[in-house]
Amino acid sequence: MSNELLQKVIETTTVGADNGGLLKPEQSNRFIDYMFDATILTRAARTIRMRADTTEIDKVGVGERLMVLATEADGTFANSGATFSKVSLTTKKLRLDWELSSESLEDNIEGADLEDHIARLMATQAGNDVEDLAINGDTALTSNALLKAFNGFRKTALAGGYVVDAGGDGISKAIFNSALKNMPRKYKQRRNQLRFFTGSNLVQDYLYNLTTIGNGGTPEDIAASILRGNPAAPEGGPGGVIPFAFGIPVVEVPLIDETRTGDYSGATGSHGEVHLTFPQNFIVGIKRDVTVYREFKPKKDTIEYTLYIRVGVAVENLDSFVVVKNVKVAS
Repeated sequence: MSNELLQKVIETTTVGADNGGLLKPEQSNRFIDYMFDATILTRAARTIRMRADTTEIDKVGVGERLMVLATEADGTFANSGATFSKVSLTTKKLRLDWELSSESLEDNIEGADLEDHIARLMATQAGNDVEDLAINGDTALTSNALLKAFNGFRKTALAGGYVVDAGGDGISKAIFNSALKNMPRKYKQRRNQLRFFTGSNLVQDYLYNLTTIGNGGTPEDIAASILRGNPAAPEGGPGGVIPFAFGIPVVEVPLIDETRTGDYSGATGSHGEVHLTFPQNFIVGIKRDVTVYREFKPKKDTIEYTLYIRVGVAVENLDSFVVVKNVKVAS
């Protein structure tokens, strides 16, 4: 993100002046790109840059087994048709506030560049917070100022997808096998596009288990057959290494919550989930109008900033979403 990105905002010293901190379209697009640059799931998801607060996305499907045996001299037939539906995407307004003292701008080694440096850090944090909300959002969490905004992918999938209870078992090939067995067969034809998504601790447990199983080869050989290099693909996760399960990448998403202890009856310790779906099944809507207000407060001798952005999420097709819940994280 270049220094010119916030130039318009930095020149806007009072609310209401010069459109009150509204970034130009090209600035907003660069700001949104920068927000998601360090994220995992939202960067792999389908991102919709919206002009309005709400929008509808068209869906079309044709079902299964539409062809029939053709009989000679038989003019009877039934026309098949596509099924049309819509996915509604509604955004909620989010804000991020920060401030800089005059002393920090005057005394630091970066000088005036500190203002842009902090803005970059805040954009990165905004991206992380949006990903956290997109995954873990839950309107029932009324005490959490961010996560109560709307229901995220996890709660939506648990309510409408195919859910398998692991019964408190740890991560293993059996967990991934159960997810695949519950995926409708029509989606398995696109097996190379499917992805497993899970948290960092469960990924680490999986890798650790791979190195402790013999099965006719050394642990190192088995691990090497699963860890296929160090690709630079978005789903590479923080370390860039992608483990595989039955030929499908296991994507590490650090912000998937693995600290739940009370979600499962009789469960003790931390538990997480394994999600199986297509990356493009995740939809993130961002309204293109991004505003960043900058205002000097003489009595505090500080510059205050307020960022506003509208965000919404949806799952396009819950029929192609499998969640294995109640997967125990090793202590």
